[in-house]
Amino acid sequence: MSVDEKAAGGNRGRHPSATPGRHSEETLARAIVALPGPAAGIDCWWIDLAAAADAVALASTWLSAAERARAGRFGPDALRRRWIAGRLALRHLLGALLAIAPGDVDIRRGVRGRPFVDGADVDFNVTNTGQAALVAACVTPRRSERIGVDIERRDRPVDADRLGRRVLTAGERQRHLDLEPEVRRLAFLRTWTCKEAMSKATGDGLSAPFRAIDVVVGESLALVAGPPPYAPPGWSLTAVEVPADYIASLARRISLD
Repeated sequence: MSVDEKAAGGNRGRHPSATPGRHSEETLARAIVALPGPAAGIDCWWIDLAAAADAVALASTWLSAAERARAGRFGPDALRRRWIAGRLALRHLLGALLAIAPGDVDIRRGVRGRPFVDGADVDFNVTNTGQAALVAACVTPRRSERIGVDIERRDRPVDADRLGRRVLTAGERQRHLDLEPEVRRLAFLRTWTCKEAMSKATGDGLSAPFRAIDVVVGESLALVAGPPPYAPPGWSLTAVEVPADYIASLARRISLD
């Protein structure tokens, strides 16, 4: 049974008026689209945060006290609603995957602040840009795998040469050197999403040694060099099929020490 079928099955047979917040739950579910799985055992979903924000009424029952407090610290109302929408969608998906109520998903912050679900053999990661978010999740016994995802708008204006000197290896810069400017910009964005996805899988975030992590991009993606824990054995990189205006990559790390 798919995650979406599990989510629907929990309400099967109930009268709409018997389920408080049912309209908000249906609104949230419509804002989530399942994407083609980028790798065996990994599910990905696309979230329209603008549409999901119409379900913020669920926050009072689905979010933890800590999450509600965090939401309250956001300044602009639009940012607050967007963050809540993403969190509600994440809880909806994880709850369906674990066959429990969204409000019962025990999300905690682990080493280096990386979130995890306490007591569950599941790993997940979230990335967002503007009004869009991407969630990836996998069931992993003893949490022996880690996944990370990153997304960028395809039209993001970047100075690939200037930024490349800060975050690319010498080998990557050399491989990008002969590309046409537009192709080089897209190659940079793809490379960056791969590196950021890996740094999210480890929990290092922006403190990762990006200039030492060497990624080859093309018809396939591959990590060719990097210091521990970014050494090639145990890592795989995959492009995620997202709407055409975006670029997204998934990193998977297995055989952890």
